[in-house]
Amino acid sequence: MTSLQHTPLHAAHLALNARMVDFGGWDMPVNYGSQIDEHRAVRTDAGMFDVSHMRVVDFEGEAVREFFKYAIANNVDKLTTPGKALYSCLLNGDGGVIDDLIVYYFSETRFRVVVNAGTAEKDIAWFGQLNAEGEFNLSISPRRDLAIIAVQGPNAREKTWQVLPDTRAQTQDIKPFNAVVFPSTQNSQYGELMLARTGYTGEDGFEIVVPATHVEALWNALAAAGVKPAGLGARDTLRLEAGMNLYGQDMDDTVSPLDAGLAWTVDLKTERDFVGRSALEAHGSKANFVGLVLIKENGKAGGVLRAHQKVVTEHGDGEITSGTFSPSMQESIAFARVPTAVAVGDAVQVVIRDKQLPARVVKLPFVRNGQVLVAL
Repeated sequence: MTSLQHTPLHAAHLALNARMVDFGGWDMPVNYGSQIDEHRAVRTDAGMFDVSHMRVVDFEGEAVREFFKYAIANNVDKLTTPGKALYSCLLNGDGGVIDDLIVYYFSETRFRVVVNAGTAEKDIAWFGQLNAEGEFNLSISPRRDLAIIAVQGPNAREKTWQVLPDTRAQTQDIKPFNAVVFPSTQNSQYGELMLARTGYTGEDGFEIVVPATHVEALWNALAAAGVKPAGLGARDTLRLEAGMNLYGQDMDDTVSPLDAGLAWTVDLKTERDFVGRSALEAHGSKANFVGLVLIKENGKAGGVLRAHQKVVTEHGDGEITSGTFSPSMQESIAFARVPTAVAVGDAVQVVIRDKQLPARVVKLPFVRNGQVLVAL
């Protein structure tokens, strides 16, 4: 039996009596007590997540821009300012999603990518194959020496600046999907840092890349500043409310991004060729990716929407890909892949414990920046 991998914050989680679970081969905290309290802390104040199981990979070389123009579905020509980030899918030749990731532009010879933990080795191998086949001659460096803390919530940036005051001036005006790198000489207590205004919760905040040797000290300092540790449970309800996909659940290497609500991340407007483009153009979109809200009857919901439940529509059947009970809305919500004729506002049925319960198709996201966006 293979032992679980540990992040550099594993001891800190155990010290907080976190409930640990196997998450893709990593021993990760699902909560530290009340998952609801952790969720609400992020929506109303500030919470933090250990996302050090995700992998930072640095790419260097003269052809690094040309490589990413070919390797990913979104167009890195949008990246011209150092620190600018781009969300994209990494596709296989059939147009399936190998992973969803964020690419950071540092210079014309250096890019950085953050990939999902469960797909990291597959991603790195695929990048290596494309690098060799295309003779791009890049240096590809997985950074196992780095850790990541995501600090999220309406007060997340302010509390981060309390702990890292030297970063305020350069990050207080950066827009979402931008990052700033601080050399170790500027933050000698924590080493070289990257603060990215990104996240997976639908709230403002930073994802902080920090040397693994300094991450526990930074975690403890953030906790002392009032940032609440939060686990995978709250991370899942937050991202689902925010309309954000989870790899392996809402899409995988058999699913087109056009069928996973990710068409906005695919650049088919320019003539640029990229891996998977011909397959996407040949097959088009075969399904709609929508939000669902379970309709209460007599003020009560008859169940909770969960992954793999069948969705019955007048245009054919679909399937829930992710579902949960929303703490912010006090409703059962889900993502579903349904026939293309199904539209926002339609009434559908979801099969829960052999019963067909009514649900309504809604536009994603459900919640952003603390505000419920769906009319109930």
